[in-house]
Amino acid sequence: MSSPETATSEDPRDAVTTPQMPQPEAGLAAAVAPVPLVSAMPMSSGQAVQAVGRRKEAIVRVRLVPGTGVFTLNGTSLEQYFPNKVHQQLIREPLLTVNKPESYDILGNLSGGGTSGQAGALRLAIARALVELNVDDRPALKKAGFLTRDARAKERKKYGLKKARKAPQYSKR
Repeated sequence: MSSPETATSEDPRDAVTTPQMPQPEAGLAAAVAPVPLVSAMPMSSGQAVQAVGRRKEAIVRVRLVPGTGVFTLNGTSLEQYFPNKVHQQLIREPLLTVNKPESYDILGNLSGGGTSGQAGALRLAIARALVELNVDDRPALKKAGFLTRDARAKERKKYGLKKARKAPQYSKR
């Protein structure tokens, strides 16, 4: 069998050549410095930070922008979106833990799930964004449990049962 460049056989596969990749110069690879991770870089005070939080079926995308502590959730205020005071307090807890309750405006895009799931997802997203802004806040938020994703989800219904675990009434006789 001859080389692929000078092939004259009837089989067309012999004539196909694979392109060879040029080998990089040895000096070029040493000259390129590794790029540092974005999360390791300190954030300037004027930058906005984005984070995502999830709980149950709820997904929240949040942006922290330096401001006066105004919440805008799906275009409405915190009090309108979450009329329950318990949910409002739950959402503000990460900011109070790091003593920055009115340092940032929070812009949130909430979807899926119910009100409690969305409130928990928003709290997780705010805590993650605060850690992105200042890594020194991580121990306080971690100790308070704000950086832990609650993995509990609805248990599936099993056949032969009325709900996930509720069995139909049983009569012995």
